[in-house]
Amino acid sequence: MRGNFDPCLVELLKHEGGFVNHPRDPGGMTNLGVTKATYEAWVGHPVGESVMRKLTISHVRALYLVRYWGAVKGDDLPKGLDLCVFDFAVNAGPKRAAKYLQLMVGAKRDGVIGPNTIKQIQQYTLTHGVPQAVDRYQSMREGYYRKLPTFGTFGRGWLRRVSEVTSCARRMAKGTK
Repeated sequence: MRGNFDPCLVELLKHEGGFVNHPRDPGGMTNLGVTKATYEAWVGHPVGESVMRKLTISHVRALYLVRYWGAVKGDDLPKGLDLCVFDFAVNAGPKRAAKYLQLMVGAKRDGVIGPNTIKQIQQYTLTHGVPQAVDRYQSMREGYYRKLPTFGTFGRGWLRRVSEVTSCARRMAKGTK
């Protein structure tokens, strides 16, 4: 289970891309999937557009590791499922990603993945297998996107992302129970 952060980050960045500032995106100015507000909170001071445009992976790697991967306990999740939860955390927030995972495995939905949630995940994947867990989680994630008011603008991209992450996650999960 440990040591899958870097491959997951590589996959995530395929979908997050470079600088964008779409007027309909509630996240606003974003680069490499990191919003201006998130980056400012991380560095502890305001930043301008020029700083946001110049972000590199080396600028955001630690932020992803701590604020997203760490928040969803990526090192404690089975390979494949870790990618799905991490990707959803980046796209929709760590608490939401955790709550969907908790709902799937029947754990208390508090948005914090702790020992009880991990135990429920282990039991779920032992019973159903990691590939089925990946498919179910991604199906729930797709349902979340379809309900958003901005689905008309961003929906095709979100659904493509879910499909591509699902395929990659299945490959990662191959051979796991």
